[in-house]
Amino acid sequence: MTGATGFIGYHVARLLSRKGLRVAALVREGSDASALRAMDVEPLAGDVRDYDSVRGALRGCEQVYHLAADYRLWVPDPETMYEINVEGTRNVMRAALQLDVEKVIYTGTVGTLPTSSNGKPSNEESSADIKEMVGHYKRSKFMAEKEAYGFIEKGLPVVVVCPSTPIGPMDRKPTPTGKMIVDFLNGRIPAYLNTGLNFVDVEDVAAGHWLASKHGKAGQRYILGNKNVTLSEFFGTLARMTKLRPPKVRLPYFPVLLAAYADEAVSRLTRKHPRIPLTGVRMAKKFMFFDPSKAINELKMPQSPVEEAMEKAIIWFRRNGYVRKEVSR
Repeated sequence: MTGATGFIGYHVARLLSRKGLRVAALVREGSDASALRAMDVEPLAGDVRDYDSVRGALRGCEQVYHLAADYRLWVPDPETMYEINVEGTRNVMRAALQLDVEKVIYTGTVGTLPTSSNGKPSNEESSADIKEMVGHYKRSKFMAEKEAYGFIEKGLPVVVVCPSTPIGPMDRKPTPTGKMIVDFLNGRIPAYLNTGLNFVDVEDVAAGHWLASKHGKAGQRYILGNKNVTLSEFFGTLARMTKLRPPKVRLPYFPVLLAAYADEAVSRLTRKHPRIPLTGVRMAKKFMFFDPSKAINELKMPQSPVEEAMEKAIIWFRRNGYVRKEVSR
């Protein structure tokens, strides 16, 4: 595995270990691998940007799960993101092809699929152009997926899985979605934009990876998602669960966009994370709704209630010090 110390990666590693598989994880120097060792996952020192370390880690592996990615909505150093997401994917695929790995599960993203202004869900057959990719993360993942398909043409059996917006415990950084929950719990979301996302339990996403290794067809793409929810509905559900007030003000898009441009200009000078990430605002212009029926029908991916995943995330964030006590009471 690559990316096993990440949010989705942790849950995939745990599931594979529980299935009785012997799991080795490529881990960068300085990363905390204690959670992996506790699950009997073997950490191997390396970096996806270093081909030799990737090839050494893959030697003897029957299957490869490539989850490593730099997932940020704002980056002061976009070159690093492209090195990890694009060059790293190329290195993993190249090593897997040379070592004759039986199957590669590549973790893409629904971010490479088109979004809509009317809420119509996209599916695996929907096509987009790199010009439609908003921000460095989407662009780099679009390019990385092209790398994966290039190796499929060379004969490497790759199954592409595209998680939507996972929610659950162990979101340690947290991810942009986890941060949205944390900010709500800390009373930092007074308003919202009119947009929507497809949410899914992160444990179902992990199951989707394992099922893709069993039933996924090489060269095929599967959306690992569940429920399409507007942002207003999402905050309303959080409010009911926590007894906190939901944001009532729906912000007009263009004034927020202008504020995000100004905020990001300041961030370029200070190199501090913007309060209003421009990429996030630009993404919110359209509904990020998706149809996961292919993964449900062909992989038998589970569909746990999203509300239960939200509840588990809330409990985990509160127990691990992400929420101010005076707000959580």
